Formats: sequence, C-alpha cells, structure tokens
Amino acid sequence: MTAQVLDATTRQTALRQMLEIRITEEHIQELFLANLIRGTTHLAIGQEACAVGVAQALRPGDSVTCTYRGHHHALALGMTLKALMAEMMGKASGACKGKGGSMHMTDASLGLLGANAIVGAQIPIAMGAAFTAQIKKTGAVAVTFFGDGATNIGVFHESLNMASIWKLPVIFVCENNLYGEYSPWHKTTPIEDLARRADSYAMPGIIVDGQDIETVAEAAREAVTRARAGEGPTLLELKTYRYRGHSRTDTGPYRPKGELERWMQRDPLIILKERMIVDNQLDDVEYQEMQQAAEQLVYEVIEWAKAEPFPEIASLYEDVYYEG
Repeated sequence: MTAQVLDATTRQTALRQMLEIRITEEHIQELFLANLIRGTTHLAIGQEACAVGVAQALRPGDSVTCTYRGHHHALALGMTLKALMAEMMGKASGACKGKGGSMHMTDASLGLLGANAIVGAQIPIAMGAAFTAQIKKTGAVAVTFFGDGATNIGVFHESLNMASIWKLPVIFVCENNLYGEYSPWHKTTPIEDLARRADSYAMPGIIVDGQDIETVAEAAREAVTRARAGEGPTLLELKTYRYRGHSRTDTGPYRPKGELERWMQRDPLIILKERMIVDNQLDDVEYQEMQQAAEQLVYEVIEWAKAEPFPEIASLYEDVYYEG
C-alpha cells in the first residue's frame, strides 16, 4: 500500500471533492438529455484523482490551462458548483457569464486560464504564464493538462523543447486515458510510455498511477518544487481512464470487452475510501453520509441554476475587448 502522503483532513477534503466532481458530471449528462444544457460536453468520470491530486500541490498565484474535458480541473481548483453549473446552462451567473459553456470554463481569479476546445492549444498558453512568472520572479508555476492525443502534435514538442531550454517553471500533465477521441493510443503512438518523450528534451518524465490521488499529489509536489527552485519543467504521465465515451453521444463501442470493468475496479474514489477505512479515518457510514451530502448539494445547485436568468442580448457586445 502507498504510504500516506496527505494528512487525514486533506484526505477528507480530497474525497469530498472527488465525490462532488463525480456526482456533478453524472448529473451533467442527465441535464443534456433533458435539453437543459446545449452544445456538447466531455466528461472526466474516472479521472478525478488527476485534477484533485495536482491541485494539492498548487498555491494562489499559480496558473492552470486544460482541455475541453475540464470540469474536474475547474472544481479541483476551487470553482464553485454554482459558477460551473450556471455556466453549463448558459446562465448570466456562470463563471463566464454564460458565454463559455462546457468547453471553455475559465476563472482567472483561481489561476484557471481556460479550457480549450482545440487539442493542444492550452500548452503554449501555459508556457506564456510560466515565462511571465520567470521574468517577474514571482515564484509561481504553470500547469497544463492535456490528453495522450496531444503528445502527437507539433506544439507539444515545440513547447517541451522551449521550456527545457529556458528552464521555465511549467509542469506538463498528460492525462493518458488510453484514447484520443475514439482511437486507442497504441494505434496512433509507437511507444508504450508517453513520459519517455521527455527524454528528448532533457527533462524528467514521470509515470504516475492516475487513479491514486496520493501518488498523483506526491509526483505533482515534486515537480512543482523543482519548478519553483528554477530547475525547469517536468512531464507527468498520469495513467488513467474515462468511464464514459469521448463526448455525450459516444457509448464507447470501440472498447475491448472487459476493459471498462477492469478499470472500474481501480476507481479513484474507492481507492482513497478504502485506504482511509484501513487507517481508521473513515467508515462506511461516514462515506455514505458524505456521498448523500454531495448528492444533496449538487441537486440544490442544479435547481438554483435552472431558475437563474439567461444573459441579456446586449451582453453579446460586452467582454469582447479587454478594458483595463
């Protein structure tokens, strides 16, 4: 068993966060089916430990960019459920005033510089944030989350090369959920471990169990410490799995038989829950109470968001240009 990395209180908070993320995303799918959320969405059910674990290593002033599969990142960084759910429904009280939706969750006050709909687009944005921190000597770091598919595009390699040369305080976090959209990674990528791509750029490439939040937190903490000390970037490959398809209409018929069931046996919530029970920090009754509280919270937020107003038509002309 992994040695305890997070203290009992932090474990409680992390488990509650992961529960809230899981339940929120399950309800998001239902809201789409009810036509209360428009457009499309990409769920990260099964990947909760990646976001919450990395967030444990960050502090105010740090920056994060992520993919369009970014609800878990936003909530892990501290976005409120109300801000997220209202944004999902396109309401004026949402994180982006109803203009961003599922694929563009952003809150600069939390350091979340944006989810991006274009594969890999978030990587150079994090480079800019890291370069700013380096020039201003703020001690901040930048983290960029991306999927396995993004490691095959040019900007990934260009960014790792530049980050290494300039020793930028940036952590590249690959959430390797085994699929780039509907394509299994082994059909598009010639290597077993994506972390090995760091070797070409003279930076550490660390393979991490993305289902174990404490393993993620420890690896992230080491990478962040290294970046803050001016020692440059790190590539973390978090081996994880998404329980749902690529997007809301994908039922995942391309998955090999039994694959999903095998990964669900290593559910990140259950791994932490069972570890806490063994360490006498939780029991089944307390877990059920925590789960019920999260369900009630999400339900109340959904009902609140349903009643919130949509943006006024005139707001189309607002937030187009930056006004200092």
